[in-house]
Amino acid sequence: MITGKNYIGNRISAKGTITYKTFNPELHQENSTLFTEASSTEIEEAVNLASSAFKEYSKISGEKKAAFLNEIASQILLLDTLLIDTYCSETGLPEGRAIGERGRTVGQLKAFANLVKEGSWVEATIDTADSNRKPLPKPDLRKFNFPLGPVVVFGASNFPLAYSTAGGDTAAALAAGCPVIVKSHPMHAGTGELVASAIQKAAKIIGMPNGVFSNLNSKGIEVGQQLVTNPGVKAVGFTGSIKAGRALYNLAATREEPIPVFAEMGSINPVVLLPEALRKNAKSIANTYASSITLGTGQFCTNPGLILGVKSEGLQTFINSLSDDILKINPSVMLHPNIKEGYLKNKENVTSQKGVVVQADLTEVLKTNYAPQSVVSVKGVDFLKNTTLHLEVFGPFSMVVECETISELETIILQLEGQLTGTIIAADEELEQYFTIVNALQTRVGRIIFNGVPTGVEVCESMVHGGPYPASTDSRFTAVGIGSIKRWVRPFSFQDWPNSMLPKALQNNNPLGILRTINGKKTTDQIIS
Repeated sequence: MITGKNYIGNRISAKGTITYKTFNPELHQENSTLFTEASSTEIEEAVNLASSAFKEYSKISGEKKAAFLNEIASQILLLDTLLIDTYCSETGLPEGRAIGERGRTVGQLKAFANLVKEGSWVEATIDTADSNRKPLPKPDLRKFNFPLGPVVVFGASNFPLAYSTAGGDTAAALAAGCPVIVKSHPMHAGTGELVASAIQKAAKIIGMPNGVFSNLNSKGIEVGQQLVTNPGVKAVGFTGSIKAGRALYNLAATREEPIPVFAEMGSINPVVLLPEALRKNAKSIANTYASSITLGTGQFCTNPGLILGVKSEGLQTFINSLSDDILKINPSVMLHPNIKEGYLKNKENVTSQKGVVVQADLTEVLKTNYAPQSVVSVKGVDFLKNTTLHLEVFGPFSMVVECETISELETIILQLEGQLTGTIIAADEELEQYFTIVNALQTRVGRIIFNGVPTGVEVCESMVHGGPYPASTDSRFTAVGIGSIKRWVRPFSFQDWPNSMLPKALQNNNPLGILRTINGKKTTDQIIS
């Protein structure tokens, strides 16, 4: 049952005076549940509980954390159709998308459970003492990854499950040993509360400390601001717009004790069409990209919003085919009226710029909150002069840039802001010929794709979902996959510490049986003292 209240540790609470409802964009009407925004008192209570829980939770074994994460996954599945129906009513997204995203969420939790149960992720490194070293004895030093402390996770509008309450940020932080406070997204607060209830049930079953998880409702930005500035919070995870992500980043930096904000923000995901590939396959490439641009009504952070090519007959065929194909695709609903309004406003801003030509724009009358797909084009020289054209248009929209030369195309890539992905569409023999283009793209993105589409993020160890700013606030880390756990830890060393008092990961007999680096050698061996 959805109560509309906040989870402050293991109890529900509604002390605030601000209330709101979620919205069904498909039916264009409010949903029935009234949600209460967390008060300042409840925010402080949640942070204090998390700080207290950290003392115990940071030292809980990997095996017990794994049991917790697996139990969360099980409890989410037990929500069954209630979760799916609520998800659909708050997003307008179809049942198949909801089921698929639930599967990804459960899969992420289980992946982190496996990671922490095995234990080598702590990167234990040991340099043993040498009392005979001259001119000075060598101390015994042992290092591993230690959790940062309470983490605030902001739910994402476009992924109510996989990037929200029990999504990748939360799963990674809990796996690292950090209590989590979720600032629930107001557009899918019911979905968030249901998942929060699953996490609390799992915490009770496994015997986790009270405060290991809280879920706070919010209508506006004030709850998030109070959380980020609270001295008990030690890190922040965010997925959303550049404007909001940068505001949080700035807020965290001005604290008396600055904290890291790991924000995954805007991206237009440039796609480079090389000449020979266009000559051979312009129409089929266009058909593939018409589907990619409109997938999920273009509401993916990896939507291909920018397509670059050198002026040619092949590029013109591509533009014509893309324009025809994209208009044949049935429009779909956006997540919220506000998101559609933002899409139309941003699209109008771009199309009104000098040199922009509208190649395709659906003009038929659509159902309320449905988005008209659009393709525009612009010459490379105009794109270089006008950074407004570099901005993300969140929705089923893409811009094709017609470059005069390969050199101009490379210049455009090098002047782009940081991006999550870049794609090269090429004939096999072209990669070596245009290696400077590939090299340029690699400096601007976190992941490069060959002859595919950027939409679709595989959750695995080799995935990088991040990139140079503003794609993310720290390009050294990924927001997807088990490697994302590294955002929530810091390296910590013990010097000349009694063996019995060391964490198990660093003890001589290696009781966890993990892979460690001992005096420069990776091994699971024990240290014979």
